[in-house]
Amino acid sequence: MNGSTSGNKKKVNVAHERIFLLLGLCLFTTGCRVGPDYVKPEIKTPSSWSEQDDPMFKKAAADNQQWWKIFSDPVLEQLITMAYEQNLSLQAAGIRVLEARAQLGITKGSLYPQSQSLEGSYGYNSISKNTANTQPNTDFNYSSVDLGFDVAWELDFWGKFNRAVQSDASRLEASIAGYDNIIVSLTAEVARTYVLLRTYETRLEIAAQNVSIQQQSLNITEIRFKEGDVTELDVQQARALLKDTQATIPQLQDRLRQTQNALAILLGVFPGELGTLIEASMPIPELHSEITIGLPAELLRRRPDIRLAERQLAAQSALIGVAKADLYPHFSLFGNVALTSSDADVTAAGFPGGSSFSNLWDSDSIQFFGGPGMSWDVLNYGRIKNQVRVQDARFQQLVAVYQEAVLEAAREVENATSAFLYSRQEKQFLSDSVQAAKRSVELAMIQYREGLVDYQRVLDTLRFQSQQQDQQTETTGAVVLNAIGIYKALGGGWQLREGHDYVPDAIKQQMRERTDWGKMLEPTSLDSGGHEPAP
Repeated sequence: MNGSTSGNKKKVNVAHERIFLLLGLCLFTTGCRVGPDYVKPEIKTPSSWSEQDDPMFKKAAADNQQWWKIFSDPVLEQLITMAYEQNLSLQAAGIRVLEARAQLGITKGSLYPQSQSLEGSYGYNSISKNTANTQPNTDFNYSSVDLGFDVAWELDFWGKFNRAVQSDASRLEASIAGYDNIIVSLTAEVARTYVLLRTYETRLEIAAQNVSIQQQSLNITEIRFKEGDVTELDVQQARALLKDTQATIPQLQDRLRQTQNALAILLGVFPGELGTLIEASMPIPELHSEITIGLPAELLRRRPDIRLAERQLAAQSALIGVAKADLYPHFSLFGNVALTSSDADVTAAGFPGGSSFSNLWDSDSIQFFGGPGMSWDVLNYGRIKNQVRVQDARFQQLVAVYQEAVLEAAREVENATSAFLYSRQEKQFLSDSVQAAKRSVELAMIQYREGLVDYQRVLDTLRFQSQQQDQQTETTGAVVLNAIGIYKALGGGWQLREGHDYVPDAIKQQMRERTDWGKMLEPTSLDSGGHEPAP
């Protein structure tokens, strides 16, 4: 018995040595990666901006990390901070970063044995006594127990799984760029909505002032009508102009309320929950310094949407290699180690000793098999080659998308700078026009009281003053909106997330209570630049 056991152990050891030798040889030969190695495309950028020589622009390297501080408006700064902490779209983008990180962990797992399972079974067997070739004294009723470990490992001989890891790592970086891009849009949208809110408030104030002036004009016409100096036509014209101006107030109030509601949603709260933050009426924010626009080449580094397009391109490049690996043989290792025993009575059948569940842990209960395997889809070359072509075509599409993203970014900067400069010129002309209109109203009212002009002259000057003041206010807001557009086009503001987590602590706690996230929710892992933390 002991000699038999010793011989079995020697056979097991020899088999183990052969398996480990084969495994080492396979691992040594792996590492070849089919498919193209990604090279970032060369992208042309303009050498300069069309309006960069204007005194309102600085040519120095752009530093637009917190560009909203250029307006020196503490309420605006507080709103942007609140939006960064509470905006729901941004929170969803942060969770997508965690999703991409978890997906990368799945893909990295494919580098190791893809199938690993522990198996166990218990069975009760009852054999027919009328079965052919039944031995005398056979135990027709017995139980059996099996415990085993199965493993299957497709080796990364052609770099298929490494290419998949490269692809998902780039997708993780793309998700971070997408998160940054939402911050750029969010900060610009909060600032834009806030400026619109202050613009509507100012327009309401001007409308109220014009109502007061026109009411005084109506009073004058009524007095002169009672005195018989003018006809009722003057009274009715004055009243019509007053009511027309009053009618603009509800429209502006409605737009103001809708703007407040939009701002609330950006802050992640219900409409009406802004509290006292914006109750005090304040003037439209103004620029307090020049705008630093930098060089066009800096767009490739600053704008997250360009980085997003480039990272998507890198991810797709690796997928070409994943598809191309299917053109070649797949090498794998497989094996099974098991312990098997039963309580069948075998002594009566002439076998030495007996069998019972207590023998399960004996060396004689061990059985195993294993070895290398190979598969090759030799008759599917047309399908596989076309799959490679599909992935390559998608890559080339993304090259065009990347190039277009750069072109679109340049267009947005040029449009924003142009709109900013021309709106400033328009504002200046309208300012002069408003001053002239105010003087015209004063002169027309004096001459009307003295009977030198008819009321039509007063009516025209009052109407023109109201229109010009409202248009000037709109243009004042447009100047600031266009400045915001420049900062958004330059890709500023995403640096706000530096030193912070992608997901708020309260949400991370909810996720921890549902699922074991390991170290993925730790701040250091979130700022690791795409390196997968230990699970």
